[in-house]
Amino acid sequence: MKQTGYNQSMKRRKKRRMISDTYDFGLLFVVLTLVLFGIVMICSASYYSTMSSKKFNFDMFYYLKRQGLWAVLGTVAMIFTMNIPYQFWKKIAPIAYWGSNLLLCILPFIGSKKKGQVRWIEIGSIQFQPSEFSKVAVILFLSLYIMNRRKELGHLNGFLRAFAILALPVGLIALTNFSTALLLLLVGLTILFVSSPRIWYFIAGAAVLIPIGGILVILPQFRYRLTRITAWLDPWADPTFSGFQTIQSLYAVASGGLFGVGLGQSRQKTFIPEAHNDIIFAIICEELGIVGAVMVITLFAVLVWRGIRIAINARDNFGMSVATGITASVGFQSLINIGVVTNTIPNTGQPLPFISYGGTALLVTMAMMGILLNISKYPQDMKNTE
Repeated sequence: MKQTGYNQSMKRRKKRRMISDTYDFGLLFVVLTLVLFGIVMICSASYYSTMSSKKFNFDMFYYLKRQGLWAVLGTVAMIFTMNIPYQFWKKIAPIAYWGSNLLLCILPFIGSKKKGQVRWIEIGSIQFQPSEFSKVAVILFLSLYIMNRRKELGHLNGFLRAFAILALPVGLIALTNFSTALLLLLVGLTILFVSSPRIWYFIAGAAVLIPIGGILVILPQFRYRLTRITAWLDPWADPTFSGFQTIQSLYAVASGGLFGVGLGQSRQKTFIPEAHNDIIFAIICEELGIVGAVMVITLFAVLVWRGIRIAINARDNFGMSVATGITASVGFQSLINIGVVTNTIPNTGQPLPFISYGGTALLVTMAMMGILLNISKYPQDMKNTE
């Protein structure tokens, strides 16, 4: 009788280990902290321009209210996705992948042109970037392919088929948004690198892709990308045009000192165009100094660390690949944004995740965090239970 009771107790303990009682609350805390911090910094970076412009009805809280609304919607999306078993996304992955590719194909014909680029689709008062949804779709569909055919990645044909899944949306996005296409390429290659046993495929791929990228830069229709590189090498060569944003962001970073000039006291936000968008990290450096900048970088580092842990401990290859892709997406994007602001790399126009202004980006990124949190709920004990 005692033995029977012992066996039942062990079964109950094993079942509890199979599905964790909690999510990764460390990751959840970091995400919510970044979102709340982003709302505060968007208000700080934008209130001067909105309170002095009739375009915004002289409303100093214009962007704060809009980003706050998207933050609420993003939180709802995150709660929704974190409570859906991530295995569900296997069924959705093919539809999401081909649907997002279809949107990218029709974007040049139905999209709205802003700042010389067609990247948005507007439906009434709602506007969104198909490339944001494409990131999620590629992560899910590529992960599904790897789960079903991981052994084939050791052979060139299988690897090329997996790369083709990535190359199609990357090529479509590159027609209108080269920086997002580059980000998606990095994310997809990270997933393949983690899953593929052949490192030399990536060496050979780099030998092919780097010259192609160089050719694209010097083509006449893409000459503006060459301008970005020259502005990166010497922004003071053209301080009033191509190098203007870089110079002003560097002034902001340099003037912050150790503790900054104070929240809301930035002077450079009156010079930097749309300081609440891609260059918001410069305003963080100016207002909160090195201490604030290190705090933000540390939060992103912790997020990446928690994401890697979740990927390592995922119950199956699908969960591991999805967690890897989501973590790589946020990690690379934050790294690129900070690199641009500090002029470490050429200007690529990538927003800072959770912090830069942008409703679609925030909503999609928080939904991805929900998927990552759900994966964290299923440890490796479940690996062989199905």
